Amino acid sequence: MFGNLHPLVNILLLSLMASLGTGLGGLIAIIRKPGRRSYGFLMGITAGVMICLAFLELVQKSIEMSDWVTATIGFGLGAVFMLALDFYAPHIRFGEREIRQEQVDMEDAYMEEECKCNGGQRRRRRKFLNRAGGDLDRSLVNTGLLLAIGITIHNLPEGIAVGAGYLHNPQFGLFIAVAILLHNIPEGIATALPLCKAGICKRDALKVAFLSGLAEPAGALLASMFLVRFTMLLPGALAFAGGVMVFITLDELIPTARKYGNENYTALGIIAGSMFVFILTGIFGI
Repeated sequence: MFGNLHPLVNILLLSLMASLGTGLGGLIAIIRKPGRRSYGFLMGITAGVMICLAFLELVQKSIEMSDWVTATIGFGLGAVFMLALDFYAPHIRFGEREIRQEQVDMEDAYMEEECKCNGGQRRRRRKFLNRAGGDLDRSLVNTGLLLAIGITIHNLPEGIAVGAGYLHNPQFGLFIAVAILLHNIPEGIATALPLCKAGICKRDALKVAFLSGLAEPAGALLASMFLVRFTMLLPGALAFAGGVMVFITLDELIPTARKYGNENYTALGIIAGSMFVFILTGIFGI
């Protein structure tokens, strides 16, 4: 894979490569904010990648390596694990607070105000306000940071897929890492956008997006160190990662894409993401 390196080193490098997708997404966000169509399409791509990767690869490989009972239990545990994380860990999911928290209306209302720029020129800018007229800059900062926490939480179990996939077959691990790299790009965009809106330095917004993805190598290493000792759990780990991905897709990615993006372009993105997985499957011969 990467020369004659130790498998754990290869897993670390692969998961690090996959985690760079959030940094790439953050870079895209600070260069040019995507419109509703672009955002819906990108989120659709990541949803399509996750669904196909989970069912066609992770769960299928789990069944082939063991049986349907192991795959079913592992898949269900992965979904329940993510449900528990969503319930107990304070975070924001792609800009939308979990409904169990205090119902605070954070919808972005805005007004345009005239202000002076350098050189005395006058221009109009958008100032984000809540319904009471209070400045929302600090709230947007909190939104971005809590969203980064949420993505960090999601990346931990996603790292399991890279580690378990590599231990099953190095080529399969590379395949999963490339697919997750694409999946992470919209997450990086969703992290950096609120911070940029709040007036945070673009460099700092990019740092937050990049750092939020680094939980993936940590998750991959922890899972791999465990699975190396208990190889009999590898099929269940693959199904577990599949359950995590499906839960994230159905609970967060698709609803958010439809709410903040264009529905038709979201559907096209899901199809494009699915086709991308099919193409990768052919390229890697998985």
